[in-house]
Parts: sequence; structure tokens; C-alpha cells
Amino acid sequence: MTAPLPTRRLGTGGPEITTVGFGAWAIGGGGWAFAWGPQDDAHSVAAIRHAVSRGINWIDTAAVYGYGHSEEVVGRALADLTAGDRPLVFTKCGLRWDDADPMSPPVRDSSPARVRRECEDSLRRLGVEAIDLYQFHWPDQTGTPLEDSWGEMLELVKEGKVRWAGVSNYDAALLGKAERVGHVQSLQPPFSMIRRGVAASEIPWCDANGTGVIVYSPMQSGLLTDSFTADRVVRLPEDDWRRRSPEYQEPRLSRNLALRDALRPIAAKHGVSVAAIAVAWTLCWPISAAIVGARSPAQVDGWVAAASVDLDAPDLAAVAAAIDATGAGTGPNAPPSR
Repeated sequence: MTAPLPTRRLGTGGPEITTVGFGAWAIGGGGWAFAWGPQDDAHSVAAIRHAVSRGINWIDTAAVYGYGHSEEVVGRALADLTAGDRPLVFTKCGLRWDDADPMSPPVRDSSPARVRRECEDSLRRLGVEAIDLYQFHWPDQTGTPLEDSWGEMLELVKEGKVRWAGVSNYDAALLGKAERVGHVQSLQPPFSMIRRGVAASEIPWCDANGTGVIVYSPMQSGLLTDSFTADRVVRLPEDDWRRRSPEYQEPRLSRNLALRDALRPIAAKHGVSVAAIAVAWTLCWPISAAIVGARSPAQVDGWVAAASVDLDAPDLAAVAAAIDATGAGTGPNAPPSR
């Protein structure tokens, strides 16, 4: 029998979650501003169910992923599971898209009316009675005071429509402002060996304030995986947002792939994939868990071992040295001593 995956508590009084969770961004499919290209729904459902069978106990999605489609696919994948087998479902709100112009970037709108409407829509698409963790996707850009938007989020918790409330992509100043209104259960920031900025301020803030951290893109959206190549960038679908990302363009691309190559000896030492090492490195920091995307059961198998990898001091020193040598990314290059 496979050993259970390790768990950590998500902030003060939050749920116990596995240190890796299933990320459902790519399964939103193609045809929208931040798509990953076309995706087969049957493969998505199989990937989700396989992740659950491997012991992963939470899924992270968002209303904006495929403009509702990712949530619908998650709901379909979970519909036949018994209550005891169902994972926790985390989703996000606060992005207003235009169905008539799907390739235009969504507007960051956390107005109370928008938040409430999105919550009802997400509950319907997911087929759940309550959202386990509801998060603002990005800070508001419509002029809505944070006190009003966060207050509405906390009201949804009081009403039982949401169990825990968190935020994504907030900086330390906004976190502090929200915390004065009511406790921020979790932060979801980008974090990887390449994108390390939140390690300097937001992760320490959360550690000091009882706020859990679930990081996204720990493999830097596929760059820190075993088989990614520079040639593959050219072959990405036209609607794959990564074609526009600076990390996928020179000179950063070569630096990032050089860092990935430097991880191969560490992966061989532990008998896991490079992708698993990239994810395991994020778990060495004071965070709760990492969100890792997958489009197929095989991709889940490629990184799920990260939850059980124990990187030692020489491993962490080797990663820090590789970061310095390649010049990849910015931010602190080694976790604090605990």
C-alpha cells in the first residue's frame, strides 16, 4: 500500500492539506487570454481522479480559467465520488471577463456585488454546497475599497457559502490591510527557483501572522521539468500565454534551462524527476503546500513524489550555487534555517 502523502495545516485553524495539490489552470482549455492551449476534458477528468487516487486531498481552480470551464470540469470529475473520497476544492474570484472578446485580459474587479455573484456561479459549476477556500485572484483595480471587498468575503464565510477565505497575488502591505478587517487564512503567490521574490517579504509576513501559503507555478509553468526545450517554445499553441512570458524568451530562457539542467544530479540522487525536485525545493520554505498542474495522469505521477522528497543541506546548497551560477531569476536563493 502506498504511504499517505504528508500534510500541513493551512494557516491558523485551517484544514490539513497535502503538501502538493492539483492545479486546474490548464484544464480550462484554450481560447481565452491566459490559456495553455487546447485540452481534452476526458484527460482532465482522468488526471483529477488519478491525483485523488494518489492521495492528493485538494484541488485549486478559478472561475476565470476557461471562463468557468475549469470549474465545470472539476465538478464533473468529483460528481461521482463519495463524500469521504472528495478532496477539498479551492477556487478564486475577482476577475471580470468579456465573453465577446475572450482574448482581452480580464478586469480585476473585487466589488462586493461581483464577489457574491461569482460565488453563486462557482458553487453551481462545482456542484458543491460550500467552497472550502475562496480567494481573491488579484488585487482590485476598479476602486473598490479593500475593506468593502474583504468584508464581503468574510460575510460569505459567516453565511456558510465559504469555509475559509484567502487571497492570491497580494503584497505584504495589502495583506496587512486585509488582516485588520479579518483574518486572512491563506495567500497564494507565485514561487519557484526562478521567481523567488515573495520569499523576501510575503512568506515571512504570512509565517508571522498565522496565514497559510499555497504557492503556484513551482515548476515555473513547465520550465523546471525534465523534458522542456527551447524548441518547444516555438511549438506552443498560439493561445498559450507562455509564448508572451519573458521567462520563455532570451536571455532568460537559456538561464532558466541551465538551472533546470543543474537539478539533474539532485534528482538522480533522490530517484525522482527534476520536476519533483523543483516542487520539493519550494516546500523547504515556511509554506503550507504547492499547487502543481497536470493535464494527464502521467503528469501527476511525474511530480507527486515531491511531497515525500527530503532535500538536505548539501542539496539546498547545490541549488543556491546553481541559481548564482546561471543568473536565473531574482530573490533569496535558500530557505531560512528552521
